[in-house]
Amino acid sequence: MKKFIQVAIDSPAAAGAGTQAKLIAKHYNLLYLDTGKIYRFIGNLSIQNKKKINYSFLKKKIDKLKINNLQSRILLTDKVATEASIVAKDKKIRKIVYNFQIKCAYKPPNKFQGSILDGRDITSVIMKKAMFKFFITANIKTRALRRYKELKKFNRKITYKEVLKSIKIRDKNDLNRKISPLKKTKDSILINTTNLTKRSCFLKIKQIMDKKLKN
Repeated sequence: MKKFIQVAIDSPAAAGAGTQAKLIAKHYNLLYLDTGKIYRFIGNLSIQNKKKINYSFLKKKIDKLKINNLQSRILLTDKVATEASIVAKDKKIRKIVYNFQIKCAYKPPNKFQGSILDGRDITSVIMKKAMFKFFITANIKTRALRRYKELKKFNRKITYKEVLKSIKIRDKNDLNRKISPLKKTKDSILINTTNLTKRSCFLKIKQIMDKKLKN
C-alpha cells in the first residue's frame, strides 16, 4: 500500500455525505467512490431481471465496473434506493462489493493523492484504519426535504411524504441489518449538517483535515 490520504465517511441517507465527499475529493485530488451507488447499481439489475441475482453473473459485472457506470440518473430513483437497501443485506453480495471497494480505497490510480469513500460501513469495515473518519448526519425531516428537492429537479412526480417514508424504511434497513449495519465508530468525528450550509460544512471538515495533515 502506498502512502496517501484516506478518508472514510458513513452516514444515513440524504445527510449530505455525498456532497461533502465530492468537495473533499476535488480539493485534495482524491479518488471518490459513492459506495451506495454500487448497491443501487445491483438493485437496478435486480429490478430489471425481476428475480434473484445470480452471484457469478454479478461478480463478472462488478469486476468490470467503472466508477463512470455509477452516474446513471436511474440509480437516483426511490424504487432503486429501496431495492438497494434490500440487496445490501445479502452477505454474498457484500463480499463481492467489498473487493471492489478495497481496490478503490487502497489502490487508486497514481494521478490521485489518495481516496475518499462514503457509505454505511466504510469506517467500521472497509477503511478501519483510514487517516480521517467522519460520521455525517442530519435530522430525518431535513434529510427527507433535501432528497425531495433533489428528486424534483428531475421532474419526478413524487411527494415529500413519499420521500420521508422511503428514508424511514432505508434507515431501518441500514441500522438493523445483521451484516455491516450503519453505526458511528468511536474514532469517527460526528458532523451534524442539519443547520449547516454545504460551504460551512466543507470548511469545518477541511479545517480538521488540514490541521492533521500539517502535523
